[in-house]
Amino acid sequence: MTENYFTELNAVDVSSKTEKKNGLTYLSWAWAWGEIKKRHPDATYTVYEDREGRFYHTDGKTCWVKTGVTVNGVEHIEYLPVMDFKNRSIPLESVTSFDVNKAIQRSLTKAVARHGLGLYIYAGEDLPEEMAAAMPKVACADCGCAIGNSKKRNGEPWSAQDIVDYSTARFGRALCPACQRKAFQEEK
Repeated sequence: MTENYFTELNAVDVSSKTEKKNGLTYLSWAWAWGEIKKRHPDATYTVYEDREGRFYHTDGKTCWVKTGVTVNGVEHIEYLPVMDFKNRSIPLESVTSFDVNKAIQRSLTKAVARHGLGLYIYAGEDLPEEMAAAMPKVACADCGCAIGNSKKRNGEPWSAQDIVDYSTARFGRALCPACQRKAFQEEK
């Protein structure tokens, strides 16, 4: 047993195993579970059933799944709505077993992340803390502030590197989101 298993798992770079869909980053559940079991063979998971024995819980309108992952005797539980491809809750009468299965796998991956593996994905980061700290900081060409991770207008995560890439392509220089807004206004 590692003295601090969270630190061990949180240091794992999962970026080569992620994929992007609709502006969000996803980690393969199979890869995440495999990495946990390689490092902690005693790890287990639980898919919690409702009172009727269903693998989802409902309020009569929508539904969600509840999963738990136990590592070194510590269980972290995750609740996740059953969602469509646009990450919107599916009305209960339209939910299929495939939708529930997909939600269970995503929920398990998030429960694994609570133990450290890939947690930074859910914070809108692209790299573990140690790797991000080693990355050079880029200053905004207009105001001089360091360009950091942000959120797009629609609430999706926007990494510092994506901000730099976008603004360089659009304005010919690295701009923070605030200076991008000013640059848009100046173009009008």
